[in-house]
Amino acid sequence: MHIEPGVVNGAKLALSYATAAGAGLYTLKLVWDNVRHSGLASLAARSALTTGLVFTFFEVLPHFPVGVSEVHFILGSTLFLLFGAAPAAIGLVLGLFVQGFFLAPFDLPQFGMNMTTLLVPLFALQALANLIIAPNTVYVDLKYSQALALSTAYQGGVVLWVAFWAFYGQGFGAENMTAVASFGSAYMLVILVEPLADLAFLAAAKSMKGLEKLGLFTPRLLNAA
Repeated sequence: MHIEPGVVNGAKLALSYATAAGAGLYTLKLVWDNVRHSGLASLAARSALTTGLVFTFFEVLPHFPVGVSEVHFILGSTLFLLFGAAPAAIGLVLGLFVQGFFLAPFDLPQFGMNMTTLLVPLFALQALANLIIAPNTVYVDLKYSQALALSTAYQGGVVLWVAFWAFYGQGFGAENMTAVASFGSAYMLVILVEPLADLAFLAAAKSMKGLEKLGLFTPRLLNAA
C-alpha cells in the first residue's frame, strides 16, 4: 500500500520509524479525547467500522500502481466526517496493518512510511475542518466547497508525503521525478470522486432518523453541541 518496496532502504528507514512514532503519539491523544467525550464503546465500534472500510478501500475498490506507489480510493475525508478523527486514524492504521500482515508482507518494511503518509494528512484535514466549518454547523450540512477543501487537503497531503519519501530515498534524478509526477497526477484524480462521495454519505445520514443514538458515528455528524 502506497510506498513501493525499495524506494527507501537501509538506515534511511529510521526516519520512517520516527515519523510513525510521532503520528502514533498524536493518535493516542485523539483516542484519549474521544474516550472522554464519547466513551470507549463508541470509539471501539467506530474503529471497527473504519478498519473494515479501510481494508475494503485497499483491497476491493479499484487500485493500480503508478510511478513510485499505488493509487487507492482511501476516502480519508469521508472517514473523518462520518466517524471522527480518532476512529479514522485507528482504522487507517489497523486496515494498513491487516493488509500488510495477511496479504502483502513485502509491504511491512514500509509500514512506518505508509502510516505517516496516511495519518499526517488526516491531522491536517482535522485542523482545516476546525477553520472552515463553523462550530454550530453539523457535518450533514456541509457545502460542496467545504467537502472539496477537506478532500483536497487529505489527498494532497498523501501526494506530498509520497513525494517526500521518494525523493528522500531515491534523490532527484529525472526518472524518479517523472515517477513522482505521474503518481501525483493520477492520485489527485481521487479529488474528483471523494467530495461527491462525502456529500452522498452525508445526505444519506441526514435522512436517517435516530442515527445519532446508535453511537456508530461521530456526534458532530448530526449534533453540533
